[in-house]
Amino acid sequence: MNTELVFVLIAVGLLVSFGYLGVRRAKGSPDLGQAVAAIQSLDIEAFRNLVDPDEEAFLRTRLPLEEFRTLRRERVHAALAYVNELSRASLQFARLGDAAKRSSDPAVAASGREIANDAIFLRMLALNARVRLTLAAFFPGLDTSSVHPLIDRYSQAAGLLQDLTGRAQEMREPV
Repeated sequence: MNTELVFVLIAVGLLVSFGYLGVRRAKGSPDLGQAVAAIQSLDIEAFRNLVDPDEEAFLRTRLPLEEFRTLRRERVHAALAYVNELSRASLQFARLGDAAKRSSDPAVAASGREIANDAIFLRMLALNARVRLTLAAFFPGLDTSSVHPLIDRYSQAAGLLQDLTGRAQEMREPV
């Protein structure tokens, strides 16, 4: 009897969680201005510099070991903050891509599909980067250059979103 009660409680908990997530997602409509602001607020070159292996090698040769490790951890924590922001921006991309997919203009709809797909892939890359950077914070010898595909994919998605913004403004169609 107790096992059945536990399974029922778990099922109810999952149902409530999924319902909450569904309502939360459906609440707000995507805002093109917010997505563009999210793109412009991220300094991708600074992020790229934080995970640059050449920069790290330079610092390793110039600093004492303890000072290098401390600085490396700080740089990794800063890179994690960038990854978190990229992950949030990917949610904006996905929402806008989903909205654009419903456009009456086939070009806008195709761009929307591409943006939504890129956003999903960007989110997966952000998760991978978060794990790698977290490990790098504890093990200073680990390589962080594997984060570069995330930066490249973000740049690609940002370009697609800016193209979509231009099309939407030309047509005066809300996205």
